[in-house]
Amino acid sequence: MHEEYAVLCEVIPEPRCALDFRTPLQLLIATVLSAQTTDKRVNTVTPALFAAYPTAAALAAANPQEVEDIIHPLGFYRAKTKHLLGLAAALDERFGGEVPRTMEELTSLPGVGRKTANVVLGNAFGVPGFPVDTHVLRVTGRLRWRADWRQAHPDPVKVEREITACFDPSEWTDLSHRLILFGRATCHARRPDCADCPLNDTCPSAP
Repeated sequence: MHEEYAVLCEVIPEPRCALDFRTPLQLLIATVLSAQTTDKRVNTVTPALFAAYPTAAALAAANPQEVEDIIHPLGFYRAKTKHLLGLAAALDERFGGEVPRTMEELTSLPGVGRKTANVVLGNAFGVPGFPVDTHVLRVTGRLRWRADWRQAHPDPVKVEREITACFDPSEWTDLSHRLILFGRATCHARRPDCADCPLNDTCPSAP
């Protein structure tokens, strides 16, 4: 595991969050919007959204139709608008418009699960966080980094606990970034690029 991760560190020396943001609030909003779409597509709509609604209070008071018009290209725009306005209202009412800095407080917000909370903690606040998405599940399964690699639908929380137990907390955020970037670039879901994979020699799933 650690030897393979050392290789990923060489091929992906400076991992970073693919979502564009300047503040914790912007990252939280962008992460919520990224459900069932790509980070690249989210980045095309967030500049207008952030400019129109720079604070949680402003977003909470927004006209839903106007928000829908901005985020329409992302799909599921009505549901996402409802989630955003509810989230913004909760932030404004319970936290004075500020994004909280703990897992417990973040996941108490409507529509915020562990993955979203880990993204915000690790990238906005520098608090160790290990977001587990579909790429992380796929790559760790193919590499046999987790005991339940045979399961078609592994529990993300169990995967998070199992993988993070093997690494220093200071590595968690970059570890997740590297696994995600590696999954997007090489270890694809349908046609993994095993021929050019830097882990081909050690990966137990390689042909």
